[in-house]
Amino acid sequence: MFFPGKQSAYVYNSLSDFYADANDYLANPRRTTTAFAPSFFQVRYNNIPGQEKPIQPLDVIYAGAYAQDEWTLADNMKVVAGIRVDVASFGKTGIANAEADAMTFRDASGAAVRYGSANLPDASPLWSPRVGFNWDVAKNRNTQIRGGTGVFTGKPPFVWISNQIGNTGVQTGFEDCRASLGCNTALRPFNPNPDAYKPTTVTGAPAASYNLAITDTNFRFPQVWRTNFGIDQRLPWGIVATGEVMINRDVNGAYYINANLPAAQSAFTGADTRPRWTSSRINSKVTDATVLQTNSTGKAWNVSGSAKKTFRDGFLQAAYNYGESKNAIDPGSIANGSYFGNQQHGDPNNPAVGFSQYSPGHRFFVNANWRKEYFDFGATAFSLFWEARTIANISYIYSGDLNGDGGASNDLIYIPRNTGEMNFTAITGAVPFSPEQQAAAWEAYIAQDFYLSKHRGEFAERNAAFLPLLKRMDLSVSQDIFRNIGGTRQRFQVRADIINFGNLLNKNWGVSQRLISTSPLTNPGVDAAGRATYRLRVVNNQLMTKSLQQTSDLGDVFKVMFSFRYFFN
Repeated sequence: MFFPGKQSAYVYNSLSDFYADANDYLANPRRTTTAFAPSFFQVRYNNIPGQEKPIQPLDVIYAGAYAQDEWTLADNMKVVAGIRVDVASFGKTGIANAEADAMTFRDASGAAVRYGSANLPDASPLWSPRVGFNWDVAKNRNTQIRGGTGVFTGKPPFVWISNQIGNTGVQTGFEDCRASLGCNTALRPFNPNPDAYKPTTVTGAPAASYNLAITDTNFRFPQVWRTNFGIDQRLPWGIVATGEVMINRDVNGAYYINANLPAAQSAFTGADTRPRWTSSRINSKVTDATVLQTNSTGKAWNVSGSAKKTFRDGFLQAAYNYGESKNAIDPGSIANGSYFGNQQHGDPNNPAVGFSQYSPGHRFFVNANWRKEYFDFGATAFSLFWEARTIANISYIYSGDLNGDGGASNDLIYIPRNTGEMNFTAITGAVPFSPEQQAAAWEAYIAQDFYLSKHRGEFAERNAAFLPLLKRMDLSVSQDIFRNIGGTRQRFQVRADIINFGNLLNKNWGVSQRLISTSPLTNPGVDAAGRATYRLRVVNNQLMTKSLQQTSDLGDVFKVMFSFRYFFN
């Protein structure tokens, strides 16, 4: 079951408008209109008579089979090959909306298309062949080369399909009231009763307004073609080194389009010439029609290397890894959220390939361990782990719907070359800022930013701004004490584990950073000349001046745990 908006949602232009409207309710609970209208109002409700909860029934039989064989081509060469097949078969549990089935939509190519609201994917076998090898080059295990290539199928995310069952405009109704859609939001004054604006009777007929989640008839669950190559090498002085390369390409990748989005009616002028929608619906009753589709644009690669030296009393290991992952979208569990949360600067129905939010970036670590046992008294041990790693990557977006496609957090910003390409509108109120003040502040902000300063004159790329490396060190110290009791050696241990040990030495070490805001430009709009307009975000009554700030959670301070242990023999 997934039932967003059941409690009623009001969005106001300011906190003062909300307070005024709420206080007006207290003064006159029976009012039917308000002078402090919300910018938009939404509510979702049960639309089938007698339905207690909008359960999304999904019946699926999932079957898989795998066959493998191994060949020894020589004393030092082995090859393994196999093939797997997976099939998902869905029961006919879709809930049809005949009204939506008769509507004409627009596919990613711009062609007119109709969809079956109750049509779930057909049972299509997913074949996954693969082969791998292991080669002991000199037959002495000093040099070992290994690798493989093949197609791999993950466990199908069935929530993608259950989305469709619950979003056909029949099981639940949905009101989306906003002025841009011709709805008078003044007729939706604030009411703390979540049922205030839900219909008193429902018939199961298509709701007055609804969104759709549809699965394309050619959709196939994700598969990736993966190739890896590695070498393990014994080096002088007892060092063992490993290097590995891995390359992935999508065979079947998932992405969404909004089939109810018409072609862009216009485009901005000036430095930013992205497409612009003055109307974001083909069918006025449908808020959006997200269609789950398949593409093969995703790709990723990863390189890693490590070296380890073992000593009599411990070891020392160091390793480095770098990887990149790109795709058209990072799909989540909700069709609507996946589509409108996918940042783009062009046509959102033909998303450009960008960095995945899971792109790993850099990671380097050193791991050392030493333990010395002396006489029959006891043993002392030290363990140290230090790492530097990429903590996150983000997208720079506008706060609001710049291009008018219906998404309020999916428009990547344009990074101006200079102040001449900026087009700010004045900030009024208690602390006003002129367009010139904002332009100067934005110019200074770009100059100090680790990503924006390198990409002037470009659109920001999705998830391409990687935050600075986080560097942390952990330390463990233990002391074992041995005692013979009753002719048996007993072992006691006192141990201290210091997490983020560097922060114990210096309060500025081991502290992470975060972006103050991923949307430094707010209130997007368009001027009379067709140029994009915006304002610079204000923080604590000041224009933004810097990108990063230190975080302040438990991971940013040192923690010490003392342990006292007795090991039973």
